Amino acid sequence: MPASAWPELRWDDWKDTCTTLHLYTQIVGKVRVARTPWVNHSWHVALHPTPRGLTTTPIPDGQRTFAIDLDFIDHQLNVLTSDGAVAEMELVPRSVAEFHARLMTLLDGMGLTTRIHGTPNEIPDPIPFAEDEVHGAYDAQAVARFHRALDSATRVLEDFRARFLGKVSPVHFFWGSFDLAVTRFSGRRAPAHPGGIPHLPDAVTRESYSHEVSSAGWWPGGAMLPEAIFYSYAYPTPAGFAEAAMPDGARWLPELGEFILPYENVRTSADPDASILSFLEATYAAAAEAAQWDRDALEWSGRGATPIGVPPS
Repeated sequence: MPASAWPELRWDDWKDTCTTLHLYTQIVGKVRVARTPWVNHSWHVALHPTPRGLTTTPIPDGQRTFAIDLDFIDHQLNVLTSDGAVAEMELVPRSVAEFHARLMTLLDGMGLTTRIHGTPNEIPDPIPFAEDEVHGAYDAQAVARFHRALDSATRVLEDFRARFLGKVSPVHFFWGSFDLAVTRFSGRRAPAHPGGIPHLPDAVTRESYSHEVSSAGWWPGGAMLPEAIFYSYAYPTPAGFAEAAMPDGARWLPELGEFILPYENVRTSADPDASILSFLEATYAAAAEAAQWDRDALEWSGRGATPIGVPPS
């Protein structure tokens, strides 16, 4: 029988593996950052979902390119180059220090020597990767459940993304915060972000939030909120946004400054896709109305009878 598209994903059941996987993705992501030209709002930083897991997408290396893929079905890390070279590493329980050393050795052996910033970002009390013998859990079954949830969330967020005519980010995975995200833009500049994200330069945060946004996504849980959630926030947060009416199960979380919809509510609902889209549409509408976005110009609804996601004839 096919595996559930929306499996159980209780934080307490896989928190050690989740923490380790987060750090593994940071190392992979930092290779991409070290070699990739800067893209607005740090879009060059993110990993991208695939049917099997996550990828860096092609990274330049002189006249060739390479990619690092995390395969959560066969539980392998694969390094692939455009001239046909392939290197593999099993994803099994191993310390972050060992994972870091093995990946750097793989890259060296392929002529892809890369030096990265060696400390995790957006994590309190980070341990340098090369010294981290604390984190090393890898439960393959838990990672497989994470992958199925990630794949399903990606599919719904891609649907939501297609409903917007204005500037909108890809559906991509930020390894710093370990979440899947898609961001809509009003087109207007935003006030300077105050910064203050742990172990992330304020200049990066301010460039990322240089313009007004309504951003949403999926997060598998973490120490500060030990449950998987769908989330949505606006920057800057417009007056009245937090008081907007939301679908059943959604709530405003003041400590995060965002609306959340628990993943458990979604996966146990009669129609998970519809539940997520209802939440995403409601939170976006609340942000756009409160901030007075030009919705007629930015949404498919402003194009008359043209169906959502279908190019006008």
